[in-house]
Amino acid sequence: MTAYGVLRPVNPVAGVLLAHNPSPMTLDGTNSWVLRAPGERSCIVVDPGPDDAAHLDALAAAGPVALILLTHRHADHTAGIPGLHSRTGAPVRAADPEFCVAAEPLRDGESIAAAGLELRVLATPGHTTDSVSFVRPDAVLTGDTILGRGTTVVAHPDGRLGPYLASLRRLAELGARAVLPGHGPDRPDLSAVAAEYLEHRMRRLDQVRAVAGSPAEIVRQVYADVDPALWPAAELSVRAQLEYLRDSRVRPVPSKGEHPDQQ
Repeated sequence: MTAYGVLRPVNPVAGVLLAHNPSPMTLDGTNSWVLRAPGERSCIVVDPGPDDAAHLDALAAAGPVALILLTHRHADHTAGIPGLHSRTGAPVRAADPEFCVAAEPLRDGESIAAAGLELRVLATPGHTTDSVSFVRPDAVLTGDTILGRGTTVVAHPDGRLGPYLASLRRLAELGARAVLPGHGPDRPDLSAVAAEYLEHRMRRLDQVRAVAGSPAEIVRQVYADVDPALWPAAELSVRAQLEYLRDSRVRPVPSKGEHPDQQ
C-alpha cells in the first residue's frame, strides 16, 4: 500500500517522502529524498516535489534542512521550492540558475558537502537539458533519468536523445550502486538498470526506423501496447528519436555491438 506523508528509510543516510501527486507520468508520486549522515540533525532535501502544504510541512519537519537540491526543472519536482524555502530558509541549488535561491548553480563534477555528507554532481542531460544526478559511494539519485519502474520520456524539444544515451553510459560506468529515483521504488543495481534502458532505447530506434508516418502515427504503431494516457509523452520521445535519426544520416548510428546508442 502506498504510504504518503511518512518518511521511509531506504539506507543509513537516505529516506524518501512520497508526494501525493500520482499520475501516469509520476507513477505513485514524486520522491522527495531526505539525506543525512548517521547522528546528524540537519539534512539535505533533493526535489521538494509539488506545491502541497502537507508534503512540504513533512519535509520541513524532517529538518532542520541545510540545503535543497534539484535534479531537473519539471514542476512535479520544483513547484514546492518557494514553500519549502519559506519554511526552512534553506538555499536551493539546481543546474538551471532560474531555480536557484541564495546559492550558485550546480556544476558537473563538483562535490557538495552538507548534513555530514558529500555528494558528487553528475550532469545527466537528456530527459531535460538541465538533468543532473547526485552520486554517493553506495547509491545515485537519478531524478527522472532512471525511474524505479518502467522507462522515462525524453521530453523533446528540451530533452534530446543523443545526450540521454551518453548520460545512461555515464551512469552505467558507476557500477552496481543503488538507484534512488525521482519516481517509483529504489533499485539495487544502477549498472544493470542503465544497460536495460540502453537496450530499450535501441529497440525503440529500430521500431521507429521501420515505421513511416507522422510522430502520432508512429506512436499508434510502436506504442500500441502502452496505456494511451501515455501517448502524448511517447510522442515527445518519438520526436526526439526522429531528430536523432536525422542527425545520424550525417554520422551513422553505431551498431549495437560497437556502441549502445539506444532510444
